[in-house]
Amino acid sequence: MLQQLKDRKKEVFLSYLMIVIGCVIGGIAYPLFLTPCGIAPGGLTGVGMIFHHLFGWPVGTVSLLLNVPLFILSYRQMGPVFAFRSLVAMTLFSLSIDILPVGPMTTDPLLATLFGGVLLGIGLGIIMRAGATTGGTDMLARLIHKKISFLSVGVLLFSMDCIVILAAAVFIGANEALYAIIDIYVSSRLIDVVLIGMTADKACFIISEAWEKVAQRILNDMGRGATLLKGRGAWSREDRPVIMSVVSRNELSTIKKIVQEEDESAFMFVTEAYEALGEGFSSLKEEK
Repeated sequence: MLQQLKDRKKEVFLSYLMIVIGCVIGGIAYPLFLTPCGIAPGGLTGVGMIFHHLFGWPVGTVSLLLNVPLFILSYRQMGPVFAFRSLVAMTLFSLSIDILPVGPMTTDPLLATLFGGVLLGIGLGIIMRAGATTGGTDMLARLIHKKISFLSVGVLLFSMDCIVILAAAVFIGANEALYAIIDIYVSSRLIDVVLIGMTADKACFIISEAWEKVAQRILNDMGRGATLLKGRGAWSREDRPVIMSVVSRNELSTIKKIVQEEDESAFMFVTEAYEALGEGFSSLKEEK
């Protein structure tokens, strides 16, 4: 019981540490790259950027004030733990935008777009992975993702933030808005990379008459696991196992060679395994 309490405290500490790190990384993207070039990368911070351009108001402060209604909605929908973490993230992220003592690193809009998007995406991804959001459209994206899980958080963010970009095109400028679209795409891709991995692993599905030999060689020669799924041919109506095995990108050529050697007429298809957890891959304990 005492060990469980210690593990829980450690988990909570690491979550808030990740939130702080994510807020600093994402927040610093604004004074370093985005704000000097007038790039409004969607969300309520993008709205804050528009107000900053029009009236000189602080981007982070405006974003924080606009986030209050969505924070209340998040509290009701997600519960107190997620809402409190998001309140911390929302406040720290806004403060990071306004008070970090850094100046512009470049005034080149393309460089600012790319590097700002990278920092913003990594920061937001870390915050989301810690079980929080900075509010705005990313909070709304998590709420929708919970109901429509087949749409990734990054895709939802990209879609909603485009609305803000249209407003930026009107009030800031068309060129800045076009750069902002690139920035949103870059940051959304980085968010997905942080949340679901680099797609380095491959899921292989194999249908073969020599399924026993193929499965045995995957187990023995490669040291990888193999699962037999029930399959039935639509034409022949014959039952035949389907081998499923997850391997690294470097091992893909090996498993192809095994299938070719055992059964040249076998059918095999390979898909991306966005994140593989368990024996032989990343530890499940790290994802708690």
